[in-house]
Amino acid sequence: MNQDTPNILLVNPWICDFAAYDFWAKPLGLLTLASILRLHGYNVYYIDCLDRFHQKAVKTDPHARCGRGPYLKTSIPRPDGLEDIHRNYSRYGIREEWFRDDLLFIPKPDLVLVTSIMTYWHQGVRHAVDIIKETYPNALVVLGGIYATLCRDHAELHSGADKVITGQADQNILKLAGKFTGFAVSPKYNPDNTDSYPYPAFDLQRKISCIPVLTSTGCPFSCAYCASHFLNPKRALRSPESVVEEIRCWHEKYGVIDFVFYDDALLVNAEKHAVPILEKIIQTGMNLRFHTPNAVHVQYVSNQTAELMYKAGFKTLRLGLETAAFQKRKDFDKKVTEDEFMKAVACLKNAGFNKDQVGAYLLSGLPGQTISSIEDSIKTVKQNNITPVIAYYSPIPHTAMWEKAVASSRYELESDPVFSNNSILPCQNEPFSWEKISYLKNLAAA
Repeated sequence: MNQDTPNILLVNPWICDFAAYDFWAKPLGLLTLASILRLHGYNVYYIDCLDRFHQKAVKTDPHARCGRGPYLKTSIPRPDGLEDIHRNYSRYGIREEWFRDDLLFIPKPDLVLVTSIMTYWHQGVRHAVDIIKETYPNALVVLGGIYATLCRDHAELHSGADKVITGQADQNILKLAGKFTGFAVSPKYNPDNTDSYPYPAFDLQRKISCIPVLTSTGCPFSCAYCASHFLNPKRALRSPESVVEEIRCWHEKYGVIDFVFYDDALLVNAEKHAVPILEKIIQTGMNLRFHTPNAVHVQYVSNQTAELMYKAGFKTLRLGLETAAFQKRKDFDKKVTEDEFMKAVACLKNAGFNKDQVGAYLLSGLPGQTISSIEDSIKTVKQNNITPVIAYYSPIPHTAMWEKAVASSRYELESDPVFSNNSILPCQNEPFSWEKISYLKNLAAA
């Protein structure tokens, strides 16, 4: 530890929800900031409130389930306004007392950076910020991330943070840290060249169960239900060489075998991007497992990309189908036609993928959507012998569908992001029913 430089603490807060599970969820953006700060001499510390491998938790195998697993949970009262949802509500992650102990174990921070993810998880953010400020009342707490960016006004009023920043912080983190600590440094990376960035500081975790890989930012599509274009307006690509070298580094140095692509548009412009990445991965001869929980665009699945993904070791492949009501989908996206979907499935099957490896996301709970249309979509996916995966719609500010969602919701969506929780289907017209959700899940799994 360098005594002459400021101490910066980075915190990944809790999830507060009716249900939560670690589907390869890692704070990639926060750990990228940690690596940049560390590269420039700052004393960096990290606490993950979602740490499944905390030293006080029951020991589990980080490689089980390909790096996925359940969070520890603590029951808490349901938020005001959700009295109609008759289900237990919990704070997911480490015990509160463990967090307090971890805060006291580190040197006093000069600056605390807290990230945020889902807008309706803001209770976990506030709870973490309150405990940080109780422990270190003189430390400046800065909140960033998705909730802070999409709901800035709400975050400024309710998060408890001293400062709320929006957008991508990786390009400006040194200016921000210098402004709040008085410690100025010259950049050792090019903020406009993602190949020059240090690898995210996943080594700060107690266990590395998997590594998220981001080969590109931004998305060329502007789907009505998605905020990707608002969160990442600029499309930027890493070189295939840098991507493969990062994968090699984590595998050879830390023994990681599960890698998760976080891209919103992995296969777009595949000939110049995904294809050379996949070819280079295959050439290394590394025995790895790859997963795409963010989904790949259906129309970019070809015989070539399917074969390369199979040979590279893709084990969990998700397609962004959203609905099989192809004649009506122009209202919310223009990503795929029926012929493109069937062609993509055929390519994947010909490459060797089976039903358990390939799933198609189907959105449920869209404004004005009927149960029968979801049933039809599930049947269409199953007829193509792949797995339907129900994804529940969450209304998101700054998207084209937001106003329609606000108008159709039984809640006042603009009053509190908690009402955008996708698990309560906030935009369905009929009274909420857990039985209805269970019915769709069972139909998809049958």
